[in-house]
Amino acid sequence: MHKLLFIFTLCMGIVACDFLEPKSTKVPVARVNETYLYQQDIQALISENTTKQDSISIVANYIQRWATQQLLIDQANINLPQQQIEDYQGMVAQYRNDLFAEAYKGAIVSKLLDSTVTQQEYDLFYQQNKANFTLKEEIYKLRYIHLDASFPAISETKQKLRRFNTEDIVALQGSSLEYKGANFNDSVWVKKETLLRQLPVIRNKESKVLKKATFSQLEDSLGVYLLKIKQVLSPNQTAPLQYIKPIIKEIILNKRTLELIKELEKDITKDAVKNKNFEVYSQK
Repeated sequence: MHKLLFIFTLCMGIVACDFLEPKSTKVPVARVNETYLYQQDIQALISENTTKQDSISIVANYIQRWATQQLLIDQANINLPQQQIEDYQGMVAQYRNDLFAEAYKGAIVSKLLDSTVTQQEYDLFYQQNKANFTLKEEIYKLRYIHLDASFPAISETKQKLRRFNTEDIVALQGSSLEYKGANFNDSVWVKKETLLRQLPVIRNKESKVLKKATFSQLEDSLGVYLLKIKQVLSPNQTAPLQYIKPIIKEIILNKRTLELIKELEKDITKDAVKNKNFEVYSQK
């Protein structure tokens, strides 16, 4: 009971302070043996919109968790074998060094990396690695319109979507607000999984509907679907460049990143040697 009253009183004092004001000196709020928890360590826990009661609860819970963890750490330093402690300290130091080094390399790469990939680069990479780009599922180029069952011009719309000349495209796009859904961009490849998710009415009719040059009119409780399959590619066929462009871009940029990091590591070591900040002593 005394402990809870102490924590409650402590929290009330903390909450009463302005957590967002920077302090010139560290103000302790808790101690475990020789380790202190300071007010600035818990400032981020409380936002301007947090109520006083919630603030008290948040801070009290944090202090309890911090104290428990610190007590466990102190006991570990006393009771674990010295070699194990040294091994863990080495791992922590190595992790810290890796974290800083990777953060610095990331900052440099973000400034220097050219993320532009030219069409020529796409074409060259695709031709050199074409054998590695085989499809694992069917993909389609298609266009479709989803209409309400009471739509007054289904037959006319069907004719325009099937013919799809310049005038038809303009007319269909002009009426698009009247549709429940539509896709007129039949130059983009779509995965079968994505298509079935967008148009579940196709399920159980795939063998009839999902064929090259097929035009279908389907219906369900949600309305009428007009669907034109323009092109189909099957599994194990070579994936078209347009379809795998995002993958190629990622590969090219990853390669550039690795080259930049390699160059950075080389230059920073070279400069350190030149400026006598790094030297290797002969081993006797």
